[in-house]
Amino acid sequence: MAFNGAWQMYSQENHEEFFKVMSMPDTLIRIMRDVKPVTEIQQNGDDFVVTVKTPLRSTTNTFTLGRESIMKTLDGRKLKCTVNLENGKLVCTTEKFTHVREIQGEEMVETMTTGSTSMVRKSKRT
Repeated sequence: MAFNGAWQMYSQENHEEFFKVMSMPDTLIRIMRDVKPVTEIQQNGDDFVVTVKTPLRSTTNTFTLGRESIMKTLDGRKLKCTVNLENGKLVCTTEKFTHVREIQGEEMVETMTTGSTSMVRKSKRT
């Protein structure tokens, strides 16, 4: 239940390189440079609802731990993903990347990795 709540991103590292490797359009990469999304997480047992809100759009994904789900990205792509809880971290594995969410003190830290390229986002509870 540590993930429950709303989280305001305040820092991101290496986002341009990561999004380029993921073939995101340059226009969206430039826009996302200054966007500080709010992520709302609702957990009920093994079931999660995660909504990411930006001024451009909001995206909501639902999943159950250990079951394959279809996840929608902020740029509208759909990916198959299985999310597992590993050592207190939410780990989403797709064909293209891995997304790890963890709570470190009062922060939520997200690390997205594709190949040798990673992006790190840090958020604080609102």
